Amino acid sequence: MGFTLEGPALEGTLVRLEPLDHRHSADLAVAAEEDRSSYRFTWVPRAAEVEGYIDAQLTRAAAGKLAPYAQVEQASGRAVGATAYWDPRLWPAGDSLYAIEVGFTWLAASAQGTGANTEAKYLLFRHAFENWGVARLDLKTDARNSRSRAAIEGVGARFEGVLRNWSRSWAPGEDGRLRDSAIFSITAAEWPECRERLEQRIARALERRQPRADLPAPN
Repeated sequence: MGFTLEGPALEGTLVRLEPLDHRHSADLAVAAEEDRSSYRFTWVPRAAEVEGYIDAQLTRAAAGKLAPYAQVEQASGRAVGATAYWDPRLWPAGDSLYAIEVGFTWLAASAQGTGANTEAKYLLFRHAFENWGVARLDLKTDARNSRSRAAIEGVGARFEGVLRNWSRSWAPGEDGRLRDSAIFSITAAEWPECRERLEQRIARALERRQPRADLPAPN
């Protein structure tokens, strides 16, 4: 039986990854209209574009090219961003994966720096390596996007190089242009060390959310 790319719901402490659906549209419309200054090299839909964005992602999913998710903040229950598995590469028999990419990721400004991105990546990586048994996981970003490159390296991926004119640019105002893409990866052999590193980062993020015992309670 052939492999079908279907991403299950993935449960974390800070974030829950739910298969993307139109029920997330209202939350994502709000999330997308927060401070957009960090989206310089990333296309993020405007509120009025969210329904069409979800339709496009679901069309890619129906073609077997993508497994899109909404990133749902556990504390509030709100969808605060999106991410996806995509570009599945199968062994010749077609019944299992040997590699996949994580991408199409964006977060509302209020969710950035909270540990949500770290935990979302952890959940996606863990499922890919430990359930699907991939040998390699890819991430890539616009080579000019230093913020995204630092975040990718921060979750344990290794920089492999820059592929010139690799794909269409998603930067605002660059329709019809190509971008250079910075390529990163994690291999199955590297996953145990990467997993430990991510778990430590998630633990620190959770500690920051705990009220300090030596501080007075708010009035």
